[in-house]
Amino acid sequence: MKPEDFLTADQQATVVDAVRLAEKGTSGEIRIHIDGDCPSTALERAEEVFGKLGMHRTKFRNGVLIYLACNTKVFAIIGDKGINDVVPEHFWEDVTAMMGAEFRAGRFTEGLSQGVLMVGEKLQAFFPYQKDDVNEQPDDISFGK
Repeated sequence: MKPEDFLTADQQATVVDAVRLAEKGTSGEIRIHIDGDCPSTALERAEEVFGKLGMHRTKFRNGVLIYLACNTKVFAIIGDKGINDVVPEHFWEDVTAMMGAEFRAGRFTEGLSQGVLMVGEKLQAFFPYQKDDVNEQPDDISFGK
């Protein structure tokens, strides 16, 4: 399956709306990237995509990437140094567990959206919106091969 066909247009819009809502009260940035196949481990590929998308270039190093390979059926969540330094110890594992449960039930839109909102809550707590804040990353889903 081609990554851009994994979610319908309506499902993509729902996920992008979740990103916009999650980012509304924070200077943090959340991106979602969908690949078809994952050529390495999900975490290794997520780190590669994180760099290619320039997510380490946010002012407060508070970017978060949710990576999903739809054909290989793997995913990973990674955060930059700023957010990693302040979230509770098992936060990423908790988000991953919730998303994994949704994905196993075939609810990909819900899993992505809920994961984004969980991340957004932490970003809002630690990196509240600044009056001069600019959207440093696009909100749309990016797609690989």
